[in-house]
Amino acid sequence: MSPLIEASNVFGWMSIACWILVYSPQIYENYDLQSGEGLSVMFVVIWLLGDLTNLFGAMMAGLIPTVIILALYYTLCDIILLFQIYYYRRKMQRQESQALPSEQTQLLPSSKSSKPASSDWMPGARVQYCLAFLFIVGTGFAAWYINHPREPVTDAPEEILEWKSQVLGWISAVSYIGSRIPQLLKNRETKCQGLSLALFIFAVSGNLLYVLSILVATTSSKYIIANASWLAGSGLTIFLDFIVSSFLYGCLYSGG
Repeated sequence: MSPLIEASNVFGWMSIACWILVYSPQIYENYDLQSGEGLSVMFVVIWLLGDLTNLFGAMMAGLIPTVIILALYYTLCDIILLFQIYYYRRKMQRQESQALPSEQTQLLPSSKSSKPASSDWMPGARVQYCLAFLFIVGTGFAAWYINHPREPVTDAPEEILEWKSQVLGWISAVSYIGSRIPQLLKNRETKCQGLSLALFIFAVSGNLLYVLSILVATTSSKYIIANASWLAGSGLTIFLDFIVSSFLYGCLYSGG
């Protein structure tokens, strides 16, 4: 196997490791707050649409396995986030309908939602991020070693370039890019309360590694064209996630 294909596989598995981590802090943040109101519903719904079209498009185009595995995992986590949002909303509505209208009951939701953004990553944050970095690198190389072919492979994966997968791929790319806009608007209202900084840090890292896993495999024009929508979706999302992360970082360390 050529060094470029080897590097592509390592980057691909490291990207998967990022996406294994990326949702965990936000899912825990929602559980800790018993609320998913830090997330925009449209952000998650449009993200889910992008993941579904990404999945079907990648399967139809015969893309590398890491692309398909990532799409499956994204879809599952999107569904979990949506479930949390609506579950905690319904739970809060039941509590409010059962509780007597008093000053104490009115203060309970606000006191819990006033928790600083990403506070679950504040204590020992540097240590946690270092451990996460080691996990990403270690997982990338370990998965590459385990899946390393026993027989030499010199060619990059053959791409199937046909219009159906390309349409789905571009719908996915537009969805990924567009999903960030509702979250940016939501952040202006909530001042990022209930939102995990780690979600977007690992999203940027995962998308960057994902792009690298595609680009280093080969510079063949047919290969690049077949992957253009996935490259555009991930590449432009990196830029938007960086904006969200910067705004969230400012809210977190300026006290909102």
